[in-house]
Amino acid sequence: MAKTNNRKVAASRTHNLALLGILTAVVVVLQLLALATRAVFPVFAISLVLIPITVGAAVIGVRAGAWLGLAFGAAVLISGDAAWFFSINQGGTVATVLVKGALAGLAAGGVYKLFAEVIVKNRTVAAIAAGIICPIVNTGVFVIGSYLFFLPEITEWGATKGFESGASSIFFGMVGTNFLVELGINMVFIPVIVRLIQHGNEKRA
Repeated sequence: MAKTNNRKVAASRTHNLALLGILTAVVVVLQLLALATRAVFPVFAISLVLIPITVGAAVIGVRAGAWLGLAFGAAVLISGDAAWFFSINQGGTVATVLVKGALAGLAAGGVYKLFAEVIVKNRTVAAIAAGIICPIVNTGVFVIGSYLFFLPEITEWGATKGFESGASSIFFGMVGTNFLVELGINMVFIPVIVRLIQHGNEKRA
């Protein structure tokens, strides 16, 4: 009996590690895709990268969410997607990009576990809650980082676009509609993906 349980635990760990590897690759690919679409549609480019982060956090766990968030941040830095910010404040850029990704993944995993095991004990509701908190934390940390490290430059940039203040430049020029659309996409797709993966895991078990 003990050997059977050990084999199941080992198989589960192997499965989760493989899934984590796949999701990490998906995170990187989606970030590169977002960068490419932003070059074509600079005003309105939606990133789907928070979906695999939230899915990993829900299905594998909190630490997986943090890892995927860090992978997202690293992909942003390496791809040059944060080049404008990096030219202004390198340390502030690295801190903001990595922290926002990691905390978004951590929050998604924590909220999913809280809802699934304590509050409602419903995995669909938990997945929706995780899908909501992930972009909120990601965007919230970005806003905080923008205020701390880049506000004068953002204010100057916003003035050229017709925004009256740094705050309006951040919320309407840099966050705005994209955040709302990404939030809606997360709420729709994440519960479906999580349920499919968990159903597959249950059949495999």
